[in-house]
Amino acid sequence: MAERNAVVGNGQAEPGFLHFNDLACEAVGGKVIFATDEWFAPAKNLLKKEPPQFKPSAFTDFGKWMDGWETRRKRTPGHDWCIIQLGVPGSIYGFDVDTSFFTGNHPPHISIQGACLDQMAAFTLDGDRTGMAASSSQMAAAAKLSSEVWPELVGVSPLQPGYSDCCHNYFRTNFRGRVTHLRLNMLPDGGIARLRVYGVGLRDWSTVSTNQLVDLVALTNGGMCLGYSNAHFGHPRNMIGLERAANMADGWETARRLDRPKELKVDKCGILQVPGYEWAVFRLGHPGVISSIEVDTTHFKGNFPDSCRIEACLLTQEEEGHFIRTSWNSVKWEKLLPSQKLHPHCRHQYSAADLTLSMVFSHIRLIISPDGGVSRLRLWGRPTPLNVVPTNLKMQRSKL
Repeated sequence: MAERNAVVGNGQAEPGFLHFNDLACEAVGGKVIFATDEWFAPAKNLLKKEPPQFKPSAFTDFGKWMDGWETRRKRTPGHDWCIIQLGVPGSIYGFDVDTSFFTGNHPPHISIQGACLDQMAAFTLDGDRTGMAASSSQMAAAAKLSSEVWPELVGVSPLQPGYSDCCHNYFRTNFRGRVTHLRLNMLPDGGIARLRVYGVGLRDWSTVSTNQLVDLVALTNGGMCLGYSNAHFGHPRNMIGLERAANMADGWETARRLDRPKELKVDKCGILQVPGYEWAVFRLGHPGVISSIEVDTTHFKGNFPDSCRIEACLLTQEEEGHFIRTSWNSVKWEKLLPSQKLHPHCRHQYSAADLTLSMVFSHIRLIISPDGGVSRLRLWGRPTPLNVVPTNLKMQRSKL
């Protein structure tokens, strides 16, 4: 079911699925609902958004403090495992099992199973569980999920230790069913710093009225970043995350362009006249007609873009694949939102009157000039029934 990638530290290119959304992160509502043992460090650490840390002199009453999930050295039959409830149910493309700083105590092997449960499990793990193990009642509740027979997403696979050049253990999976829960098996015991679950959210659009306004690009609605020009300080996928951004690190921020003119000039609208720009391409969670837009520069006070514009198009799956392979060259984009002057630490709202088109689109490109940071992008619109899209596709292509 799964294909293991050599770690990046061994000279291999990063797998493409790293640009997908992390469906399990605590920032999107992911949580650990069961763990067999959490003696040295609690399993909830697996889903922290921040990279793992190491504190050489930090100890607890139970042993060395570690920023991950670490079980005691097992001295009974079986192996340790935990169950994770995804924050965003969806289709999973790959995993990063990060063993950072677990250099003499990582599990020699792992496997991962997944399932789509009709109802979310009604139990969870609360409080600081360091030094604890699952109680008999928790074991009984977990047994009702029959997780031991869930489909295998990653077969039994070896892990590399947590040194900086080999701590990221990447695994692709070909399982494309909708997943709501995962079972992570440590074989037999040890410590893992983080688990990243990269995929695409899958919403049941049959429950959404075509008259209902939804954020068509939101992570929870299946939106995803497919390409970008620069992400030096923050990935563009952050812009479609939940709620407001927590800080600058929770947005998209590029490096400063080196082709900036020595002296800056503006046009009559106050927009900088510069040769370069940065861009990010997104697939909408569902094709639809966009009627309002929010471009939020909150937290970006001295590093916001001077201006932005948004372009859009309607693509088939085959066309999307072609443009991904060609780095989005030669796409015939339509102008949806003309260039707009941006301001620091501000939520910019654009209504239908500001947009130049009212047609069905499946993909958009946000362009910022010359560079800078955006915390959130919201594209409010009405989803278009899939049986209507092909007709619109033919009509719109005649206008391209």
